[in-house]
Amino acid sequence: MEDVSKLVQVVFSGLSPLIVEDVVDEGERIVVRARTPQDTAVYPMCGASSGRVHGYHWRAVADVPVDGRRVVVRVRVRRLACPTRGCRHTFREQVPGVLERYQRRTARLNGQVKAVVKELAGRAAARLLAILAMGLSRHTALRALLRIPLPTGRTPRVIGVDDFALRRRHRYATMIDAESHERIDVLPDRTADTLEAWLRERPGVEVVCRDGSATYAEAIRRALPNAVQVADRWHLWHNLCEAALSEVKAHSTCWAGVLDAPIYDGPRAQTTLERWHQVHDLLNQGVGLLECARRLQLALNTVKRYARADRPERMLRVPKYRASLVDPYREHLRKRRTDDPAAPVTHLFEEIKALGYTGCLNLLHKYINQGRADADRSHISPRRLARMLLTRPDNLKTEHRDILARLTAACPEMTQLTVSIGDLAELLTPCPGNANGLSRWIAQVRAVDLPHLHAFTRGLERDRDAVNAAITLPYSNGPTEGVNTNTKRNARQMHRRAGFTLLRHRILLG
Repeated sequence: MEDVSKLVQVVFSGLSPLIVEDVVDEGERIVVRARTPQDTAVYPMCGASSGRVHGYHWRAVADVPVDGRRVVVRVRVRRLACPTRGCRHTFREQVPGVLERYQRRTARLNGQVKAVVKELAGRAAARLLAILAMGLSRHTALRALLRIPLPTGRTPRVIGVDDFALRRRHRYATMIDAESHERIDVLPDRTADTLEAWLRERPGVEVVCRDGSATYAEAIRRALPNAVQVADRWHLWHNLCEAALSEVKAHSTCWAGVLDAPIYDGPRAQTTLERWHQVHDLLNQGVGLLECARRLQLALNTVKRYARADRPERMLRVPKYRASLVDPYREHLRKRRTDDPAAPVTHLFEEIKALGYTGCLNLLHKYINQGRADADRSHISPRRLARMLLTRPDNLKTEHRDILARLTAACPEMTQLTVSIGDLAELLTPCPGNANGLSRWIAQVRAVDLPHLHAFTRGLERDRDAVNAAITLPYSNGPTEGVNTNTKRNARQMHRRAGFTLLRHRILLG
């Protein structure tokens, strides 16, 4: 019997403040009968201690499961009378850590429920808790989640600001401490007025990391004029990648001859050349870009793209061929078509099908008609070539280094683009002297014939102070981007049906 008592104390150690009298196995659940000790209790209204019993009351609370079964604790609690003269109030005693006021679950069960709902929210948490023999409805799970108190931290010195979109035209802004990576707050929108009001309440902020948003920049300037704004280095590199890709596309006629890549020469190419002449004829007459777009019935950005090209050949593009199921059998097709130019496509189809080809006959027809089967090497798209230029040279394969060497030797503009990319990549490692290096880099870029990089440098000049801070200070907006990634995961987990209050609660709980 003594061993059984020790076993009960071990299994139900969380109920140690109570006196366990009996444990009954009812099959699907285990019922523990207990009572409170005969100690005095404090009346919460006046603070007086009382041990005078007015009556008894039974409470039933759920406890953590045992052996995969629910545990119900039936506790006999006392209703005590207040000892203060003239006070006729009675009160029911509470057992801190086990029985709390109005609670139907013990404190340790509540802790486990909160840990689950914090990660899974409503429906998913209810399903998992049911498997763990802690059945709750999804509504109760959400209420338990919203009862978890939010952390109240200090006003940070460095913050990061970024936005994310749950649905189209529904955007939110997230802020975290850029030094300790703690969540601080989530705002209901990304307007300048909302961010400005939030920042005015926290004058201790000294550094703000952000992306290239002009809205955020204006809000920070109005609320904290002395704060240092730091641009995000990832966005700087991303913008450079876009400009480099545009330059590679614009010089397609230059590097396509070196790499034996085809150029569009059909009706679409002729239309492109005609539009280039139309746009430049109007520009030579002094017509503005907006008026050119109106007369030619083109989009303004399209007219700008044509105007940026100083020669019509720079508007021609290499076909955007994607990887095909036929690519592994290109050498076989090329050899067969060289030996027998009149070989039927159906025969070629049967041959490569025997070699493992899993595509259809129409795909093979399209591949051959595009001339891809007759090329000496696989086609290189502008995006793939741009990726080679933007990759660290040490990480390139030998064949890719050979391609870039041939390319830079044949096209002066691509040579200058390669040098410019490498120079800016070195500046993205924060260093106090990088601000002067950026000025020299901008001057060098503007001296060469790379119009898309010129547009990139104009964007740097518009936000020059924040860009200088990004390449000289160690702060980054990367932690904020990580929080947004987790936020999107949580939104998908809740099927994007969470309201702002619930989503904000989950974000701040981390």
